[in-house]
Amino acid sequence: MAGKAVIFLISRELAGFIRGIEFEALPGTTVHMARLAFLDWLGSVAAGGQHPPFQKILAVIRGQGGVGQATLLATGEKTSCLNAALGNGVASHIAELDDVHRGSILHAGAAVIPAALAVAEMTGASGRKLLTSIVAGYEVAVRIGEAVTPSHYYFWHTTGTCGTFGAAAAAGKLLDLTEEQLIWALGNAGTQAAGLWEFLADGAMSKHLHPGKAAFNGVLAALLAGEGFTGAKRILEGERGFCRATAPQFDLTRITAGLGGPPYKIEENSFKIHASCRHTHPAVDVTIELARQNKIKPQEVANITVRTYRTALQITGDYRPATVYAARFSLPFCVALALKRGRCSLDDFNQDTLNDAEIRELMSRVSLVPDAELEAGHPACWPSVVEITDRHGRVYRGRTDFPKGDPENPLTDAELAAKFRALAGEPWGEKKAERLEKAVMELEKAENMRAVFEKF
Repeated sequence: MAGKAVIFLISRELAGFIRGIEFEALPGTTVHMARLAFLDWLGSVAAGGQHPPFQKILAVIRGQGGVGQATLLATGEKTSCLNAALGNGVASHIAELDDVHRGSILHAGAAVIPAALAVAEMTGASGRKLLTSIVAGYEVAVRIGEAVTPSHYYFWHTTGTCGTFGAAAAAGKLLDLTEEQLIWALGNAGTQAAGLWEFLADGAMSKHLHPGKAAFNGVLAALLAGEGFTGAKRILEGERGFCRATAPQFDLTRITAGLGGPPYKIEENSFKIHASCRHTHPAVDVTIELARQNKIKPQEVANITVRTYRTALQITGDYRPATVYAARFSLPFCVALALKRGRCSLDDFNQDTLNDAEIRELMSRVSLVPDAELEAGHPACWPSVVEITDRHGRVYRGRTDFPKGDPENPLTDAELAAKFRALAGEPWGEKKAERLEKAVMELEKAENMRAVFEKF
């Protein structure tokens, strides 16, 4: 028996944590962060639900039918639990404004929350149970992400891969799975975990699919486990398991060290203010601040040098973005846009700015330079140094290790609420947005999540 306990240690420890975590034992700061994460995620769903990738997913979902167990938030219609997890997950990742965890390089909310909400609606769970499941899902996803990052991240999009485990954890908590069933759920989640970065080569919509499928697959894994469908018990540490298959270097101790908290991983969450890949945010923040402080105009700029860590250059080093979406993953474009407009908001990424001659000319003056010192600090921090040289030879230099929205450089509750209202106010209407904001910030009072979204 002792041997088996060691063999199954990681999945069993995770299952024990998921099974044992209770709302009453969560610190107030953890509960508050879970509320904010849920609110921020809702804003991203509202924004993303207006765009073509979601409309295409919606067409497929409608074509498949399904009993009305949960809400597709972008339209308000009811669909199956699995379809709701898929659709809401896709919608939440389109605007590039969903939250991110720095150390694991993971958009946990986009995978975990749609799974948790879909199951909560289907089962009529309370707001307390939903919040608890979100905390559990973030904990599992982030810890696995930290164990395999950064080597995993070169080929694999952690939101799709590690997010699947978090979705299964959240769903399994809401379904009251036994410890053994939770182990199976994690095993079946891991065998479905996927998401490759090749979409960057042509700006494909696949990235949006990653969190949707992570949520869908996580819920499916938990539902199957509830029916006795077994899963691999060593999916993380096994010789042909997730870590060895997807990461040249990994550290299994990071999955369980300190498990059970507090502090919980969700409190390390970062929120986004720019509608672009998070790897662009450090340089964008510094560029905006340098231009503001020194009143730098685009026409005065001779060149811009951005020093940063290697992953940022691998993911966002595109000098010729051909689509609006590709522009969000172009560090030269985002820096040029920030210099010209003083922001990189959702509305700033459009066909006009993509084709703007001044922005394109500015991009040609941006040099991206890998920096060994900055690389050494990643992914614990995401640093960037920006140097702007004007046509008179004056050099303006700035650095940040923590872009706005990081725990070390946080948004206030009021700023996050304003972000939510800005994203949700138009597509959902101001009254509905206000009602939802109030409901989320008092979510522990909700007796049944079906009622919260019954007339959505």
